[in-house]
Amino acid sequence: MRILHTSDWHLGRSFHREGMLGHQAAYVDHLLEVVESERVDLVVVAGDVYDRALPPVDAVRLADETLVRLARSRASVVLTSGNHDSAQRLGFSARLIDEAGVHLRTDLAGVGTPVVLHDEHGPVAVHGLPYLDPHAVAAPWGLDERSHAAALGEAMRRVRTDLAARRGTRSVVLAHAFVAGAQPSRSERDISVGGVARVPTDLFDGVDYVALGHLHGPHVLHDRLRYSGSPLAYSFSEAGHRKGAWLVDLGAGGAVTASFVDAPVPRPLARLEGTLDDLLVDPRLDVHESAWVEATLTDAVRPQQAMERLRRRFPHALSLAFAAATPTFGAAPAAAAGGLSDREIALDFVVTLRGAPAAEPERALLDRALDACCGGGEQHERGGTG
Repeated sequence: MRILHTSDWHLGRSFHREGMLGHQAAYVDHLLEVVESERVDLVVVAGDVYDRALPPVDAVRLADETLVRLARSRASVVLTSGNHDSAQRLGFSARLIDEAGVHLRTDLAGVGTPVVLHDEHGPVAVHGLPYLDPHAVAAPWGLDERSHAAALGEAMRRVRTDLAARRGTRSVVLAHAFVAGAQPSRSERDISVGGVARVPTDLFDGVDYVALGHLHGPHVLHDRLRYSGSPLAYSFSEAGHRKGAWLVDLGAGGAVTASFVDAPVPRPLARLEGTLDDLLVDPRLDVHESAWVEATLTDAVRPQQAMERLRRRFPHALSLAFAAATPTFGAAPAAAAGGLSDREIALDFVVTLRGAPAAEPERALLDRALDACCGGGEQHERGGTG
């Protein structure tokens, strides 16, 4: 059986206020092309279909179109909810949609009941585990401990109980979790409970293939235990990620071979650091002029209009940071001592913030502002309260 393992679509998410829905739709086109060109039998989506519990209308429309297209394809589909999804909304009409070969697994009551598919080697039991919030499952499942390990441990106990009654049946499990040994990026939502989010890999022992979701970078924890990662980058911390999906062949007796299928990259990411003047002239950075750019400026004094100037060369610059230490705000020692005029306090603040005194036009602007807010006269010359 040929399986395409993907996860973490996050439909409706933006990237530094850049809309991603068109790029997400392009990924769906790519996904359907892979299903046909690689003769995929089963597509598994391991959670976080949407980016939030109440997704925007356009994201819901794209999800609907995607499921319809997958239902018309050669592949069956098993899709689970992640920590970003509303299990109730994503799972609406799941029993009806099952009839189309698209199996939504979002309900706790279904844990331990697989989707059973067949190929020339016999049956394959596909157990789709929705994201298991430890607080939500502890009471209904009678757990003594509210932890991810306890919740997933109970889910896998139910999976093994089912598999024990299916001797010789190959097995696939979908899980949305943070499994020990993998490295997160900054774009995943924290799912820790009591500071403990990781679950041990041995929870999944005995399963032929485990399709993991939640982390946005691809990881191979074991030949049979993998994260596909997200198909698109959702943070500059993912600049070094390879994006795509795993193409997994599940052979006779549960033998597994896998290869990575790269997803289309709508626009590369670049993380640049240096002085503004250097970034604007360095010829080695020509390759990044069409990329989404995160720039960290190392100038000792913060340049004026830095983002506007940066975008003249890098029109898709989205994020600007400064490597210099952030000033400590609050009353400056001189101001605290008293005796300074409002104008002198304001000018001291500019020096503290920028590391250089205000230019003459800026001094004139500050004077006009103080006149406007303090009523003119000598109030701002002698430490008025305005």
